[in-house]
Amino acid sequence: MLKKKAVLVTALVFCFVSMFSLCPTKAFAASRVLKEGMSGSDVTSLQDNLRTLGYLKVSSTGYYGSLTKSAVQRLQEDNGLDSDGIVGNKTFSLIEKLINAKVSTASRGASGSGALKEGMSGDRVTQLQKDLKKLGYFSVSPTGYFGSLTKEAVKKFQKAYGLTQDGIAGNETLTKISKLLGTEASAANVTASRGSDKNGSYVVPWFGGAENIFKKGDIAEVYDIKTGRTFKIKRTYGYNHADCETLTAEDTKIMKSIYGGDWSWERRPIIVIVNGRKLAASMAGMPHAGVDSSPANTYVSSRSGGYGAGDNLDAVKGNNMNGVFDVHFLNSRTHGTNKVDSNHQNAIKEAAQWAEKNNF
Repeated sequence: MLKKKAVLVTALVFCFVSMFSLCPTKAFAASRVLKEGMSGSDVTSLQDNLRTLGYLKVSSTGYYGSLTKSAVQRLQEDNGLDSDGIVGNKTFSLIEKLINAKVSTASRGASGSGALKEGMSGDRVTQLQKDLKKLGYFSVSPTGYFGSLTKEAVKKFQKAYGLTQDGIAGNETLTKISKLLGTEASAANVTASRGSDKNGSYVVPWFGGAENIFKKGDIAEVYDIKTGRTFKIKRTYGYNHADCETLTAEDTKIMKSIYGGDWSWERRPIIVIVNGRKLAASMAGMPHAGVDSSPANTYVSSRSGGYGAGDNLDAVKGNNMNGVFDVHFLNSRTHGTNKVDSNHQNAIKEAAQWAEKNNF
């Protein structure tokens, strides 16, 4: 009798264990929430996907810092989700959808002709996004998926050229884009001064233009048009605009003197000279988001400019500057609001007019 009971108990235990071992692990993974401060392989996988989709520019580290949070917020905002920077079920599902659309070989928009609209994906959508970016209407990296951000970019383009504002890239819209890109006026939406140097316009749109002329890692010279003082900088970070650092302690001293000896968020008209090209720009003289004494890209508890804890945005060491300062170009945006700053744009226009008048 006891032997039978023992066999029965063993069988029940086996069934119990088997039942749980057969439960799909995907359900547990799907309920996982990723947010700032967490780390591990799940975070690395998230960062890899964000990089594939063009929302994260730095290498995957496995640590969910402020850069990862900002990338998630932009992804959520672009696709109509609450931009809380927390990756829950909805955001996980969205990322999976976008990744599948990007790698799919059977995309609906990959070949053939016809209108492009929200929900479609493929090579033709990627090309549309690239074209809209060249014209200054699309601000993020092309993904190949026609989401809400692409629709809004198409509507803005249509409004600018008197077309039906339906957000659908039909024959009329695509033809207009093609004509604009086929001429020297591919940035025809620009209304600011068009002074030019020997290499082209002083005023160059940031997205698809100045961001590629003044690339990350490039060293440039800043000419402050009001004081005539110059100093050297390096672009180290930034996607909506150029986040820069002075090259040496002497350059920091000169930059600070331009602001009267104190750091300031004041927008100043400048000319950025990079690889022989002169670009009208605007700088805000307030170092932020970094600590010179700590390694770059590591987590620090207190960053300059009141930015609190997060990834250390300070790549140039020994320059007596903690963090980065902002340099804006035509139609560039702030990182905090993802909007064009009118004060920066006015300073850019002033710089271009000065350069044209003085044949700089």
